[in-house]
Amino acid sequence: MHQALYRKWRPKIFDDVYGQEHITSVLRYEVQNNRYSHAYLFCGSRGTGKTTCAKLLAKAVNCLAPVNGNPCGVCEACKAIENETTSDVVEMDAASNTGVDYIRDIRDSVMYAPSMLKNRVYIIDEVHMLSQSAFNALLKTLEEPPSEVIFILATTEQQKIPTTILSRCQKFEFRRILSDVIADRLMYISEKENIKITRDAAKLIAKMSQGGMRDAISLLELSAGQGKEITAESVRAITGSAGREQLTEIANAVLEKDADRLFKVINEIVSASKELTVFWQELIDFYRDLLVFKTTRSPKKYIDLTPDEEQAIKDISSKYALPQLLRHCTLLEEAFILMQKAGASKRLNAEITLLKMRDERLDTYPEGLTARISAIEEKLASVLTNGSITTGISAGNPVNISKKNDKGLNDKKKDVDKSSDFVNTSNDVKIKTEEIMYKKSVIPEKIPEIKSNPYTRPNIRQGLKPATWWIEAIKKIGEKDPSMAPLMKFSKAYENEGKILIRVEGSLAMLMLNTPEMKSILSSLTPSIADKTYSPEQFEFTEVTPDPKDSPLDDFEG
Repeated sequence: MHQALYRKWRPKIFDDVYGQEHITSVLRYEVQNNRYSHAYLFCGSRGTGKTTCAKLLAKAVNCLAPVNGNPCGVCEACKAIENETTSDVVEMDAASNTGVDYIRDIRDSVMYAPSMLKNRVYIIDEVHMLSQSAFNALLKTLEEPPSEVIFILATTEQQKIPTTILSRCQKFEFRRILSDVIADRLMYISEKENIKITRDAAKLIAKMSQGGMRDAISLLELSAGQGKEITAESVRAITGSAGREQLTEIANAVLEKDADRLFKVINEIVSASKELTVFWQELIDFYRDLLVFKTTRSPKKYIDLTPDEEQAIKDISSKYALPQLLRHCTLLEEAFILMQKAGASKRLNAEITLLKMRDERLDTYPEGLTARISAIEEKLASVLTNGSITTGISAGNPVNISKKNDKGLNDKKKDVDKSSDFVNTSNDVKIKTEEIMYKKSVIPEKIPEIKSNPYTRPNIRQGLKPATWWIEAIKKIGEKDPSMAPLMKFSKAYENEGKILIRVEGSLAMLMLNTPEMKSILSSLTPSIADKTYSPEQFEFTEVTPDPKDSPLDDFEG
């Protein structure tokens, strides 16, 4: 009968356990000096060697002739444990035996001496699944067991175990195994099993296993099922993994705001019958690599990539602003959770998320607004530095700044830096204030009358009467909601044909102020500060981005 590779190559001695030397060295010392504990707790993610080390420890403490703390594997005790022909080593799966009755059976059986071996060993896997009553039943026995009884508890979720249990065990934390260590082990097993595999394929399998040796060996056996040489491409084809090129194309398409390429990649994944959640997990890992390169000085310490992959990641990360990258990582993680819900449309969730990443204006959460403000901040910094740039600071209306304003711009920049208005305001208000102050440094407050010509807009202020009570309205709104006051600080209001026209600077202020709630608040304030009462429908908000060529700052846009 065929035996799975991960069972066939399960370590026989502590020296064969890869990547957990900090644990196996201690266990060997305890066995060698006959100083082992009465209770152990092995913690760690799946496939890192918890159950394997538990079985090896059960052999070692019962071995008749241990070798440097390792079980000999040839004595009667080792063979009995290996063949599972002794009742003195009991393995229990707490995931399927959660009740208190199973623990009571253990509590009753520990009173008897071992029938065949030196020590009776109880291995309880996934111990965190036990009920509270089961833990209570185990507590006293675990604290003071007979001298020939040893408990070995294994868990993947240490935080679910009561502290009363934790304090009575010698705890070992199993680490995720490094990819290079797993790849070396896979190459060794492949050589012994006459499996042809490339080093790149072994590294890819190691990376996909996420630090678990058992998962890596299982993937190796799956990839070897075709009887051909295992390559990185064949591993991706079998597991449904995406190539690095598709991940890079997604990131570049997001940066270039190319929706067609985003839909094209998702369509290729679905058309090839690949699992979309597998691709999405790889995309999350890809963006995590971008984040590491963006924020750390030595990214190679935290990621495992080839030199070509590192260069590609470095180039892409340099094009991202940090708030934008952080928001994209959050969106990807949220979409991954939604994809795993029953009945969820994975493809639709993926496409909607990528569109939100492509255009921050579709993301109305605070993190999305932060990313948009960061983009405005970077463009404004370019303006202040270069003095000549075309940038869309507000909703599709570029501001063109000529080099002839460099001197005045630099002088005004010094004044802006010294301004006390920026000390106690938030970043978004600071940016919008700086934008307006800059525009005022370029555009005079009053300009000569502009003669009519086909290239200028009409002066819409003609016929408008300033609302003298508007300053008082801003003050009262600030008392009710301090977060709105900064957005209204630079707004102006005019009366025109029974309506109140309110000019606001920038798309952020327009988004936050042009709401039914704000209009209702303004309507409720007018009886006390204006000469008449206005209904919410009479308030109209207008976003203004002045054009320095043909209109003053206070003009409304048509």
